[in-house]
Amino acid sequence: MRIAQRAQKIEPFYVMEVAKAASLLAGQVAHTADPMIFLNIGEPDFTAPPLVQEAATKAIHDGATQYTQATGLWELREKISGWYASRFKVDVAPNRIIITAGASAALQLACLALIEAGDEILMPDPSYPCNRHFVSAAEGQSVLIPTTAQERFQLTREKVEAAWNHKTRGVLLASPSNPTGTSIAPEELQRIHEYVESRGGITLIDEIYLGLSYEEHFGHTALAMPNELGQSVISINSFSKYFNMTGWRLGWLVVPEALVPVIERIAQNLFICASTVAQHAALACFEPESLAEYERRRSEFKARRDYFIPELNRLGLTVPVMPDGAFYAYADCTSLVKKWGLAEHRADGTGGSWDLAFELMKRAHLAVTPGRDFGTASPEKYVRFSTASSMAHLKQAIARLEKVIG
Repeated sequence: MRIAQRAQKIEPFYVMEVAKAASLLAGQVAHTADPMIFLNIGEPDFTAPPLVQEAATKAIHDGATQYTQATGLWELREKISGWYASRFKVDVAPNRIIITAGASAALQLACLALIEAGDEILMPDPSYPCNRHFVSAAEGQSVLIPTTAQERFQLTREKVEAAWNHKTRGVLLASPSNPTGTSIAPEELQRIHEYVESRGGITLIDEIYLGLSYEEHFGHTALAMPNELGQSVISINSFSKYFNMTGWRLGWLVVPEALVPVIERIAQNLFICASTVAQHAALACFEPESLAEYERRRSEFKARRDYFIPELNRLGLTVPVMPDGAFYAYADCTSLVKKWGLAEHRADGTGGSWDLAFELMKRAHLAVTPGRDFGTASPEKYVRFSTASSMAHLKQAIARLEKVIG
């Protein structure tokens, strides 16, 4: 059977390979004193709040399960618009908001609408692997630009200008970012977008962790950029992270008004609509009781960050930039790799953090994510910890690390 070239360009999602190995070992140690602790997957340990669950049940009971418009329930688009106004003090018209089957569908729709075969999209290295694969699926080419801790692992205007050429279509940023949990400074984002606009390009920004921002300077949506710049940026968002609805597969896209009918036409053909039950459930996310619970949970995520990062630093797993959002710690593991005598790097992408991840599984029954998924700029030096697990699990993880590191 002949496989399409576009499919062959999609690399494996290595974090899932690690997860499979961790799950296998977890079954073997489940009934021991040290069962597996999973700090490898970026999924909140919280589930949808009671009002959201009740709204889903009511939708099913009332038979509100038929197709919606491809752009989603108008009432939900209005609720999201209201959330932007109250949370971020920015006016986003409901007709610019398109409900999607998760942020993944949102990014797929944007890429299909805007990227031609051979177009290049500039992205920071490290970054979330699936984002670049959506570009590949649209027959574009992601161009990973190495970033530094001093740059908060984000692109700068200078780097965008240096990389721009006749094939460049635009940039794809993430703020806060997976795997680093760092955001791009608002003033730098504006500088980048102004340049992209001047070249007739597009700025796509993944804001799925925006609700989980912990520092005032960074917790702003790109849609709030001044002088109508916010009208031309394309923002991808999700109900998975801040709203704790991962398996419900619901997200949204904010686009310039002229792009709405284009996205709608593609969505009609590819998806028909996002889950109707999930959409009705999501209406309850914006009730005062639910929003209060989400803010309580955000405080809990911050408390986990404030405990876990200093402890990693103390143990020599240095996090070079304090995450200002999300629930990740991107830690330099170079010293531990050397201490344990592991290969620092191999041509096939293993060694370093990859080998360390499997050693931590065996020695500490602790699952983490090696840097291999996130780019080509020294991924062997970094492992990603997820702090989306409970504080109790995080404390147990630190105790185990302390024991095996010495």
